[in-house]
Amino acid sequence: MIIAVPKEIKNNENRVALTAAGTEILKKAGN
Repeated sequence: MIIAVPKEIKNNENRVALTAAGTEILKKAGN
């Protein structure tokens, strides 16, 4: 599985689609 996180599309946009902790959870779950 390839995990991709989109970049911000507007200047100074601060949303995070997936945190580092979230990627670890997905990796440990076998995704």
